Amino acid sequence: MKTLKNTPCGATVTVKKLHGEGAVRRRIMDMGITKGVEVYVRKVAPLGDPVEVNVRGYELSLRKMDAEMIEVE
Repeated sequence: MKTLKNTPCGATVTVKKLHGEGAVRRRIMDMGITKGVEVYVRKVAPLGDPVEVNVRGYELSLRKMDAEMIEVE
């Protein structure tokens, strides 16, 4: 399974599925990350946390833990 966490810097991927439950899943969806949306990985911090992405025209930083819940293709 390919997740946003292990997507290389500079890649554009499409969200396939959101894992996780309840409040965490809702928060990710509220940030604009929903099934079918394109996500561009801008930067990954030296230790991998956080991951900086562009989604729906704005910049967003995600924790590794949250990025791992986002399945992409």
